[in-house]
Amino acid sequence: MKKINKTNEQWKCELSPLEFHITREGGTEAPFSNKFVNHFENGTYQCVCCRADLFISNHKYNSKTGWPSYNQPINENVLTEIEDKSLGIIRTEIKCSNCDAHLGHVFPDESQKTGRRY
Repeated sequence: MKKINKTNEQWKCELSPLEFHITREGGTEAPFSNKFVNHFENGTYQCVCCRADLFISNHKYNSKTGWPSYNQPINENVLTEIEDKSLGIIRTEIKCSNCDAHLGHVFPDESQKTGRRY
């Protein structure tokens, strides 16, 4: 996929206000509000902005956190990890490598064989 570079005005025309806030402004949706929290059918999960494949259902699990959770991405090239110190703690933000959409954060999770929760 070719790297996507759009202006915020272009993204605002394509995304809902909530999608724009989360993906372009780094917002967080309310826990348990995402339609994919309890969705476990076979398939591929894509970036809401550019439709890049990010995760597969085989890697999805119920983390009981209120957000869709995966133990690994579809491959190592689809995500960009960025150090995030915004809350006074060090976290790792994940973005879509194709369009720079904010996807959330990756956390340690010893319950998973990968030791990570995306």
